[in-house]
Amino acid sequence: MRIAGRILYWLAAVTLVAAILSSLDYSPAQAMLVGLIFCPCSLALEYWMPKARKPMDKVYLSLAVLVSVILVILFLHHSVWVTLTQEGYSRPERDVAPMLVNPAFLGLVLTALAIGDYFWSKWLVARFQAKGKSVTFFSERKSVTLPVADIAYVESNDTEVRIVTVSGDAYRNKTGITQWENLLGEGFLRIHRSFLVNASMASLTSPDTLSVLDKTLPVSRKYKESVKAAFPSPEVPNGHGL
Repeated sequence: MRIAGRILYWLAAVTLVAAILSSLDYSPAQAMLVGLIFCPCSLALEYWMPKARKPMDKVYLSLAVLVSVILVILFLHHSVWVTLTQEGYSRPERDVAPMLVNPAFLGLVLTALAIGDYFWSKWLVARFQAKGKSVTFFSERKSVTLPVADIAYVESNDTEVRIVTVSGDAYRNKTGITQWENLLGEGFLRIHRSFLVNASMASLTSPDTLSVLDKTLPVSRKYKESVKAAFPSPEVPNGHGL
C-alpha cells in the first residue's frame, strides 16, 4: 500500500508540473515529458542530501541536480521534440521557456517535490505500519528479511549502518540512517545522529544515555526533547531529570 501511495504521489506531482507547463503553451505530450524529468531528480535530491555531511557537499549535490535537469530539458527541446513532431505527437519545435532554465525556479520545484515526498512517505509509514511487518534489505550482498519488532537499534558509521537485532545479530547495510528512520516508522526513536532505537526495548539510564540490549547509547542535545517526551525521567543523583 505504501508503494502504491508513493506512485500516486508522483503521478499527481508530475501532473501538477505538466499543468503549469501547459499554461506556458506546451502541448500535453511536451508538458508530461518535462514533468517526468523532475521525478528522478527530486528523488535523487531527497536520497543523497541526508548523506552529504559537509555544507559544501550539499551545495555540490544541489548544483549537480540542477545542471542535470537543465541539460535534459535542453536535450528534449532540441532533439526529442523533432522526433515527436515527425510522428505527430507534438507541436513544432519551440524555444525553451525561460522558467525552465531558471535555477531558482527549478530549485524551488525540486525542493518542494522532495519535501512533499518525504512527509508523504512518513505519513504512509505511520498510517499503514502493521505490527507484524517485516523489512527486507541487502547485507554483504545477501538479501535479509527481518521482522521490524526484532530490530533493537540502528547505528550509523558514516559510510554504512549496522542493524542490531534482539538476539544480538548485526547486519551491515549502505542505506542511510535517515532512510531507515522513515522505513521503520513511529516505533523507532532517533536519539543521536548515529543512533535510531526501538523505543519498546530502550530505557533511560541518565539524562544523556539510553540502554538497549545492555548497551549504553548516547542522547545528543538535538534529540533530548523528543527523548524526554518518550521516556519518564530516571532518578539521578542531583535530583534533576532530562
